[in-house]
Amino acid sequence: MGRHPLRRLSRRASITLAVIWVASGTAADAASQIAAPAQKAPETAPRTPRLFEATEPLRVTLTADFGAIAKDRGTTKQDHVGVLAYAGPGNDTAAMEVRLRTRGHYRLRICQYPPLKVVFDRAQTAHTIFAHQGGSLKLVVQCRSSRSYANYLLEEHLIYSVYNLLTERSFRARLAVVTYVDPREKHAPETRYGFFLEDDDRMAARNGASVFKEKGVYQADTDFGQMTLLAVFQYMIGNTDWSVAGLHNIVPIRDSTSTIFPVPYDFDWSGVIWPPYAHPDPRLGIATVRQRIFRGACRTPADLAPVFARFTALKDSIYGLYRAQPGLEPDRVKQALEYYDEFYKTTNDPGRVDREFIRSCARN
Repeated sequence: MGRHPLRRLSRRASITLAVIWVASGTAADAASQIAAPAQKAPETAPRTPRLFEATEPLRVTLTADFGAIAKDRGTTKQDHVGVLAYAGPGNDTAAMEVRLRTRGHYRLRICQYPPLKVVFDRAQTAHTIFAHQGGSLKLVVQCRSSRSYANYLLEEHLIYSVYNLLTERSFRARLAVVTYVDPREKHAPETRYGFFLEDDDRMAARNGASVFKEKGVYQADTDFGQMTLLAVFQYMIGNTDWSVAGLHNIVPIRDSTSTIFPVPYDFDWSGVIWPPYAHPDPRLGIATVRQRIFRGACRTPADLAPVFARFTALKDSIYGLYRAQPGLEPDRVKQALEYYDEFYKTTNDPGRVDREFIRSCARN
């Protein structure tokens, strides 16, 4: 009596896992006495796959007081105790105690379900799919419960996958099907899409760099080729909601040669998605986020040509990601690919390139 129900759940999960481990060990010992040659070294157990190494949706259950979490939208964020359990391939399952806190800015204000940060106890994540991912991960959640918002979430996840095709200097994202459980059973469980986003420091380390946290970095201070790729990509998806100098939806990373590479994130305002809450900055002079505008520093046709070639080479793979995405409604696939068709028409037409990339850069 009086003990927190979440703690009871985590202890039960631990006991279950312990019983499985003991039973497995006993069976293995008996088998080795019967069949294993004395001189044979024991086989190494297969390594648990890491979170971002797989592409299939991860099925996750989060148990916490989501009523209290939904109210936590102020500037001072509180930690809320919860339990995360998942089921992976090959009966790879685990349950661990976590802390949840709300995060973000605009979506935190307007979404029915606030974006979350999941804080882990590293001792509990060892030998699980969440090992080696840092102390916390962002969980991008479905903003509202409708079918339309499920599409928007899937499409934002696809944008991360598209950028992964273009460059390793990108955030990895793992799609999840998340069931939210009220431990007091006042509300029925709800299941929605979400995705985990790679930790900033882990992304930087994977690329032999570290996060560069100083403001005042301009596009001209970053790697020329990477900056060009990023700006063309943002044009492709119709996203104007970013700034290198303002560190707005951009994480700069710096390598051992002091070269700075900008890495983008947060693509929900993109024109290819076009959610009802997305509106362009009035200073840009465009009416909707569907209208593309190149916000990169000025480049010559010769600078842009190899970048356009990379996009063209990957066109079939990019389109294939959308066509193969389970759960994404066919009309949304059609709308996205038609939007990308216009991008490719532009990049393959010198007149359009001059108008959209060469002459427009001076105005932006």
